[in-house]
Amino acid sequence: MRPNLIYVFADQLRYSSLGYAGDANALTPNLDAWSRECTDLCQAVSGHPVCAPYRASLLTGKYTTSTGMVINEIRMNTHHHTFADVLNENGYETAYIGKWHMYAAQLGNHYDARNSYIPKGRDRLGFNDYFAGYNFRHEYNPGTAYYHLDSPEKIYYDRYEPDAQTDMAIAQLQRLSRGSRPFALFLSIGTPHDPWVPENVPAECLERFRDRDFGLPPNYLPDNDPHADEWARLSPQERDSLTEWMRVYYAMTANLDDNMGRLMAAIRETGLDDNSIIIFTSDHGELFGAHGRRAKNIFYEEAVRVPFLIRWQGQLAEGAKRDFVFNTVDIMPSLLSLMGLPIPEEVEGTDLSACIRGEADTQEGALMMCTGPTAVFGDGNEWRAYRTKQYTYAVFKADGLELLFDNRRDPYQMENLMGDPAYAETAADLRARMLARMERIGDAFENNTYYEKNWVENRLIKRTATINPL
Repeated sequence: MRPNLIYVFADQLRYSSLGYAGDANALTPNLDAWSRECTDLCQAVSGHPVCAPYRASLLTGKYTTSTGMVINEIRMNTHHHTFADVLNENGYETAYIGKWHMYAAQLGNHYDARNSYIPKGRDRLGFNDYFAGYNFRHEYNPGTAYYHLDSPEKIYYDRYEPDAQTDMAIAQLQRLSRGSRPFALFLSIGTPHDPWVPENVPAECLERFRDRDFGLPPNYLPDNDPHADEWARLSPQERDSLTEWMRVYYAMTANLDDNMGRLMAAIRETGLDDNSIIIFTSDHGELFGAHGRRAKNIFYEEAVRVPFLIRWQGQLAEGAKRDFVFNTVDIMPSLLSLMGLPIPEEVEGTDLSACIRGEADTQEGALMMCTGPTAVFGDGNEWRAYRTKQYTYAVFKADGLELLFDNRRDPYQMENLMGDPAYAETAADLRARMLARMERIGDAFENNTYYEKNWVENRLIKRTATINPL
């Protein structure tokens, strides 16, 4: 029998803020213990470290320049052959719980049901069975946090949202375990995304960090990065709040860990661990003042490097670390291959299932990109980057600034090596590999407003949008 898939992903959780990754401030005992039962893809990266672009790539296996999800708060087009489509075509039941973030059509009006309810049909990108979602918002307490089923009616959670979503996921797993069909359950949890205020996390979780000291990151810069958009810039007041933001962030992560412990217990109790591929990951990270930035949407490690734990009992090695670079676009083809399912020809990512199994390795890197500001159209923030096991090469479109970091020798990426003759050959090689990947997918490194003018109408991505060939 084909395996089930249980795919859990957090929002804005960086790899470096977990106990098993070495963070002494993290309180993640469940994930730390579970990591020893998993294969750890310890060089997983977010190919476009922003909420909606990540989700579009996850469910299509395509880069942003092909999905058209070039900023948040536009609506995904529906003609792709998606992850869920393949599951449906091969007899799977699909379930989706939580944040969707690919149906926005009106900037700032998140709570209007016309924007928060994702109607049945192609706008759910193939999730045709159980769907308990909402487009997006970032308040998690009862009375504010809600979801939709198959109508615009808002259903308010009676518990802290991640707790309630975990309850819902457990209920679905219990139901699905009694069925005759294989299934795929996606659980999209909104934490530890900001706002990081005490009211947005359970008091008991925050209390665990009362006596913890949080300091500014080693690569903190007091001035804003000139390439940052308005979501990444920090005001003086925000800079004063960074360490308290971290306290709430880590408390949210501790709550996330509690819920993963509950979820894993339910998986064992239902017997689903016998034949289920179980994944824990995140869409992107957070900088907290590193390199003069907050938020994401940048090639620095704090933003792009994400956890990716995968367990398939009896099929994948327990406690193994795989250090090949695993990009967002590679998730769909690799998982479909592990599950014995066909990969659509239009997918742009690479099937790295042999690397996950430990049967092969690759020295290939990941093409990463930013196609504009986080949630508005405008030029000046675009970049492309190429990350290998050791190096990150990046270039900004606006001024041509190039950067090269040796991530092994300089894990906080504080020394730009582009001016060092000893690294000229490395920089040239990485640049060439990046440009070759861009050419392969038709990425012409356009300004953000190119897409606004040619791909988007009334914040909806056109079905007729096509790649602009180089």
